[in-house]
Amino acid sequence: MRHGAAAFAVLLVASGAPAVAAAGPEDGRWILDARLRSETVSQDGFAKDAEALTLRTRLGYETPVWNGFRALVEGEDVAAIVDHYNSTRNGKTAYPTVTDPETTQLNRAQVSWSDADAEITVGRQRIILGNARFIGNSGFRQTEQTFDAALARYRPSKDIAVTYGYLDRVHRVSTDASPQGQWRSDSHLIQLDARLPEAALSAYGYLLAFPNAPTQSSATWGARYSGVHPMRPGFALTYEAEFAHQSDYRNTPFSFNADYLDLGLGVKANAPWAAVGYERLGGDGRHAFQTPLATLHAFQGWADVFLTTPSDGVQDLFLNAGTTAPANLLGRPLKLQAVAHDFRAAHGSARYGRELDALASAPITPHLAAELKAAVFDGASRAFADRTKVWATLELKY
Repeated sequence: MRHGAAAFAVLLVASGAPAVAAAGPEDGRWILDARLRSETVSQDGFAKDAEALTLRTRLGYETPVWNGFRALVEGEDVAAIVDHYNSTRNGKTAYPTVTDPETTQLNRAQVSWSDADAEITVGRQRIILGNARFIGNSGFRQTEQTFDAALARYRPSKDIAVTYGYLDRVHRVSTDASPQGQWRSDSHLIQLDARLPEAALSAYGYLLAFPNAPTQSSATWGARYSGVHPMRPGFALTYEAEFAHQSDYRNTPFSFNADYLDLGLGVKANAPWAAVGYERLGGDGRHAFQTPLATLHAFQGWADVFLTTPSDGVQDLFLNAGTTAPANLLGRPLKLQAVAHDFRAAHGSARYGRELDALASAPITPHLAAELKAAVFDGASRAFADRTKVWATLELKY
């Protein structure tokens, strides 16, 4: 445990503070983001259950705009109040892994320039492209993934945007102190986004090269189409389709080719919604389609069994449903969600297992929110061990 009590006091005091007026472009703004989270993990193969109570605190400042320029700097501290877990750095390997190591480090330090049609950001920054399936910040973990990068966006019209990014270094969720916490990079991101009357279309190329993680280098080219089609007042059809092809690139130590497919169809009726989806990451028994820079927790189950795609690939058939209730006991909206997954190999006939996820979340004040979340994975073999994870979270944002 490190200086957790002081940071916890900041969370409690700030949660009762009066609302801060919204900052306009001409104003600077302070950034405060504190998250207190309990995570428990029970997993076959471990004699002990993991119990983690961690507090993540970010404090930063963004300057006012001057001739289109502004700067942002943000520090981050993660303190373990209860540390009965394997953080990947604390040596407690008798426990299941909870990848929230203690740290105090720089989270973001960037300078940006923008006008009506373009924006350029240089420095250590948060990058999320599309739905974060390939490039994201892994924001669920206490230390997010950030990039030393240059990112440029140009909008030739209100419905079209072109993005180019160069990644010089990746700061991963295991923190800079971990042997694999920093990836040196010589990577290029290219993306075209177009907004259509009832849909959005994206085409992308992600050329990833990592000198100190060569097995994660790859070239991925793909396209995504998603939209909402109103059927009648208060009722709409939702749909999505995505395909990508991945191959070896630059310093990859082997040759491979693999495909990605995502299909989804759903309905939305005011607050309730439901969707059925199918996601396939191909594999040939030796190498599989990988997404090392994705926000992985948001895909293929919250139990995080498939952070690395198995060599035979993975197929995920899932049903996702939820609703937003008008009010909870505090008079604020309550979000409810449940997801059921069936996981199988993409190459061969192996069954990996099934998973059930559930979530309830609600704002307590305009700045403080609470969330309760659980994931139960029932594995079909020892390679995919049974596990149950439960999270309880309080998060404060200004």
